[in-house]
Amino acid sequence: MKIAFYDTKEYDTEYFDTEAKRCGFEIIYFESKLDIYTAVLAEGCEAVCIFVNDRIDKNIAEKLIKAGVKIILLRCAGYDNVDLKACAGNLTVMRVPSYSPEAVAEYASALLLTINRQIHRAYTRSREFNFKINGLTGFTLMGKTAGVIGTGKIGRIMAQILKGYKMNVLAYDIKPDNRIDVEYTDMDTLLEKSDIISIHCPLTKESHHMINKESIAKMKTGAVLINTSRGALIDTGALTEAIDGGKFRGVALDVYEEEEKYFYEDKSQEIIKDTDLIKLMSYPNVLVTSHQAFFTDESLCAIAETTCANLKRFEKGEELENIVCEKGMRN
Repeated sequence: MKIAFYDTKEYDTEYFDTEAKRCGFEIIYFESKLDIYTAVLAEGCEAVCIFVNDRIDKNIAEKLIKAGVKIILLRCAGYDNVDLKACAGNLTVMRVPSYSPEAVAEYASALLLTINRQIHRAYTRSREFNFKINGLTGFTLMGKTAGVIGTGKIGRIMAQILKGYKMNVLAYDIKPDNRIDVEYTDMDTLLEKSDIISIHCPLTKESHHMINKESIAKMKTGAVLINTSRGALIDTGALTEAIDGGKFRGVALDVYEEEEKYFYEDKSQEIIKDTDLIKLMSYPNVLVTSHQAFFTDESLCAIAETTCANLKRFEKGEELENIVCEKGMRN
């Protein structure tokens, strides 16, 4: 089978070439993201492979169907960027549900340590031979209360890491998992009692802007907020307003609501017009990274392996384990 591979980076080809060759697939790589204009590039391909900042709406789905595409391969866990209603009955959609939850949880922990102890600012100072430590005060994690929103695979591991710091861990999930050693509570209680809040849940209609002006008002003044899930879980305008008002001790974001315009690209020579992003980058107590929590050797290998395995099962007409939306019939 032939795959149209969008939003290609150097590290993608390194891992996918090996797996594609092993499975007998041909990959055509495109640096451009999938959109209404680039969908035509999939002509003659049975499969399209996309990442988090590619989008498939009704119009794009129709173009892909017309081009002969049968399956959408998401090389990520989330699928909020795909209009499943537009795909249903016409395109099979498959994902990589778990490629390295440890990597994401470890990164969330790293963000917490970095923003709390201001390691990013200390590094910048010392690079300029400024070894003063004024203004770099952090706080001891032991004995503090951490709130974990979402206790899927990543959230569970994050909770374990936080308990390793001897923190009190509160958790909220619409489907609590009583097998893990955390104290489940309602969202309001978690927001009110937590010194640190770390978000680990998917983006849905229900969770969109779950962190907003009202929920932020319920948080402790001086709380630390961590997000490694999806940018639109947080209302960016409400967040910047709260930071301006001194609500947070620190905020660390590996995702951003409008990140598809910027993340994974070099914009250093351009004038950035996104005022919310500019504000976030200007705060001394805010750390923004480029959606890289997943970015380990193990994760990249697992993503390539699972994506190609998904297509192989589809090609053979076997039962599909990682299906999000099914076409209804397969060749």
